[in-house]
Amino acid sequence: MTVTAPPSFPLRWERREPPLPAAAVLGLGDAVPALAVATRERLVGGARLGVVAGDGALLVLGADTDLPWADGARYLGLDAGVLVPTTARPRPAAALWRTAVGAEDDRLCVLLPGHALVADPPPPSTDPAALNPYTQDASTEDSYPGDGKSGDASTGAPAAPAPAAPAPDTGSAPR
Repeated sequence: MTVTAPPSFPLRWERREPPLPAAAVLGLGDAVPALAVATRERLVGGARLGVVAGDGALLVLGADTDLPWADGARYLGLDAGVLVPTTARPRPAAALWRTAVGAEDDRLCVLLPGHALVADPPPPSTDPAALNPYTQDASTEDSYPGDGKSGDASTGAPAAPAPAAPAPDTGSAPR
């Protein structure tokens, strides 16, 4: 994942009705271990999910019926090729934000209040054990994502750089 420089114009959010269909679920910070456990259970059950993980973030992509859930996680839907909260609409339009954060067409772009993520799309994961490093609470585990000792849950590669860059003047979004 790549940290992007914040654009020079303000990001605002408004309620979206009806909500977007879910295409991903994102856990940040304390939500990561529970989301990793739920994702692992879905993989054991046969779901095909893409997983991007690193520095206190876990992004799970898949069919809406296959996506896991955990307290504190947020469902995301696609708006002009940008993953945004399903119940919120960014202003200016999502397509403009994709360009503003430098996300090329072949990269994932996630936009939510206070954060922008740009990453390579993950391959579908079928190895539930790859999520084991992310299931531990940061306060009790020595090899938690972001400490340089753990790896990408989808490939076993080293953990990605910091996944979230502060977005400017975000205001608050409906959940």
